[in-house]
Amino acid sequence: MSTDLTPALRQPTVLITGAAKRLGREIALTLAKAGWRVAVHYRDSVEDASKTVADCQRLSGASASFRANLASETAVRNLLPTVIEEFGHVDALVNSASTFEHDTAATFTFAALEKHVRSNAGAAILLSYALFDHLKTQGDAARGTIVNLLDQKLWNPNPDFMSYTLSKAALEAANTMLAIELAPRLRVVGVAPGQTLSSHMLSPEKFGAFNKLSPLGHTSTAADVAATVAFALNNQSITGTTILVDGGQHLVTTDVRAQNATSHQ
Repeated sequence: MSTDLTPALRQPTVLITGAAKRLGREIALTLAKAGWRVAVHYRDSVEDASKTVADCQRLSGASASFRANLASETAVRNLLPTVIEEFGHVDALVNSASTFEHDTAATFTFAALEKHVRSNAGAAILLSYALFDHLKTQGDAARGTIVNLLDQKLWNPNPDFMSYTLSKAALEAANTMLAIELAPRLRVVGVAPGQTLSSHMLSPEKFGAFNKLSPLGHTSTAADVAATVAFALNNQSITGTTILVDGGQHLVTTDVRAQNATSHQ
């Protein structure tokens, strides 16, 4: 782990949103293993958050959970100060939490779009600037990093999950703007996974079939994505760009993938 992010002998602290389970948990464990103190944000998954904290504590010796609804501006504005009160300082932010609900143009509503943009883009922007303000209090030499979890769908768009995709597009644009506005104190890096973990909305069979259609014959594992987040946090020369971690999934159009998946059934 790079020691350039923080003063010598100070254990760095990272806030990870949506860290109680799934991909956020994998990122939390990876960074804890690398020596980071991990602030585990969650919304409703109390038991999962407690387990992630306990596992991180075994790896790095310091972790705590923080509950906040990222759709609430008040809750978002209170989150980082609460983490700072617990740990004393924060050096990095990983915006991993995502609202992910299905809609298309046919079912689209203003309410659905607002719900996704609030938690997937708005919260990330507020937390990013809050970290910037915090680092300004740490001295002229204080530097940090923000990693925004995006999605390969932005480079391979298709009409499903419209509100989710639009919210991630907003975050990708913010990734560039924040990298300019918050430099040199903060680097801002996007990490865009492919289909990484299955869910109740996709059968294991279809999940496996789609993944095999990527140029490498697979997309990303949770470990792949977490390792890329760790790389982005440590490499001091990366900002204002996005690393796609998807086995080349974004290179294969959705229509072609769907046709091939059908032909392989």
